[in-house]
Amino acid sequence: MAEDWRPIDSSTDVEAGLHQPDPPELALAERALESGDYGTSLRLLAPLAEAHGASTALGGRIRLLMATALMGQGDSAAAAACCRSLRGCRDLTLRQQARDLEEVLDAPALQRPRNWSVQVPSLGELELVEGGSPMQSWRRRPRPEPPPPPPVGATRTPWGFALLAVALLLLTTLLAGCVRVDTNLDFLAPGRLQITQTSTSASGQALPWQRDLAAALGGGPVVVERDHGRQSLRSPSQPASQALSWLGQSLEKGAALAGVNLARPVLELRERNWLIGVQQELVLEIDLTALDSLPGLELAFRFEPLEQAAVQLATPRPVQAGPGAHQLHWNLQPGALNRLAWRTWRWSRLGLGAMAVALLLGLALLLQRLRLRAGFGFPQLPA
Repeated sequence: MAEDWRPIDSSTDVEAGLHQPDPPELALAERALESGDYGTSLRLLAPLAEAHGASTALGGRIRLLMATALMGQGDSAAAAACCRSLRGCRDLTLRQQARDLEEVLDAPALQRPRNWSVQVPSLGELELVEGGSPMQSWRRRPRPEPPPPPPVGATRTPWGFALLAVALLLLTTLLAGCVRVDTNLDFLAPGRLQITQTSTSASGQALPWQRDLAAALGGGPVVVERDHGRQSLRSPSQPASQALSWLGQSLEKGAALAGVNLARPVLELRERNWLIGVQQELVLEIDLTALDSLPGLELAFRFEPLEQAAVQLATPRPVQAGPGAHQLHWNLQPGALNRLAWRTWRWSRLGLGAMAVALLLGLALLLQRLRLRAGFGFPQLPA
């Protein structure tokens, strides 16, 4: 696989529009939203939403601002519809924010107990209690003056709502990075490899990234297992070249779904068969320089069975002994070029069995030759 190494084409990057400058209308719409002028903000955002699709990061930001303005106008149904349009957004953070806001908007209204409010009787009921006629009392009383119109002026900036929204955005960003991904490489037999990729969310709930990755790689012989915030993708035991090809696809798909443009990883396994065993050499090169360090983000590889003495190169972090016997654990470092190389020898049960059968057959032939030389002749059945 080393010969096919090349960086991923930037045209396939799902967030290629992130480096474009924001249109000036977006800043005007944000200032109008902060001042409480929701109508002006929606008029500025509507043409921007038509120009930028919901799948892009800029289109997702525009529709989140539109949902906030619609909430300010009291139109919860339109705001929820605007959030639902972001389900296809390729930006993980924006998609999670839209889902959280949609859950708040779609939450059912709670029934308020009657003893929480004071019931004011109508005028007719009051007159009946006093003993008079409600119609006569209504005619005697002058009609009240209509209330004055509400004063119109500059709306106060909703600082409380703005602080709450910022806190929710920061919390969503932190939880999105709190995930651990472990990739196990089990060498069940010479030339055969089984890969299990396990992702664990620190929040205990399944992340949208995990569901999208399972939808992209699941199906067929790949087994998907979920338990709340833990998800496992296990490939069958297959030739090492096919297993490493599937591993490369999972790394590229996972990076694309997270909105990160990573170079194609180098996954190369060389095997030399000597009948009684196989000599294996593995080279891994995963470039994570484009992936910034996030709190709670952990990436690791596990190899089994493998001895510590087989490792020839491990940078920037060393290889450590795993919890089980003949198991090695290697943590990747985001923001750096991670390299690993090891060489080991694995005995072949089939080759050893064939060698043992050949030795026993040769021994039997030797004993028969010695018997003939001793004059006993060939073995015969009893008379």
